[in-house]
Amino acid sequence: MKSLNDMKGNWVKKIIHLCSYSLSILLCIPIVFYQHFISPFTPPSCRFTPSCSVYAKQAIMKHGPIKGLALAIWRILRCNPWGGSGYDPVP
Repeated sequence: MKSLNDMKGNWVKKIIHLCSYSLSILLCIPIVFYQHFISPFTPPSCRFTPSCSVYAKQAIMKHGPIKGLALAIWRILRCNPWGGSGYDPVP
């Protein structure tokens, strides 16, 4: 039988996971808005595959809101004429 401390720890982990997942979804909403309502009307300019918006959404969902957002920002900073190009998947 589980002790009371084990049950409390499990409950806290579930709450933290729920908050992290909810924040990840909230961070993805502007990205999806951009993909559906802005990106179709602009010429493709991303130097990488997958595009920066797809990369950002994948990074946030895979690594969570903090690390995923950091990876997305770093990718956007690298997407410039003096940066790299080519296939760059989410680590």
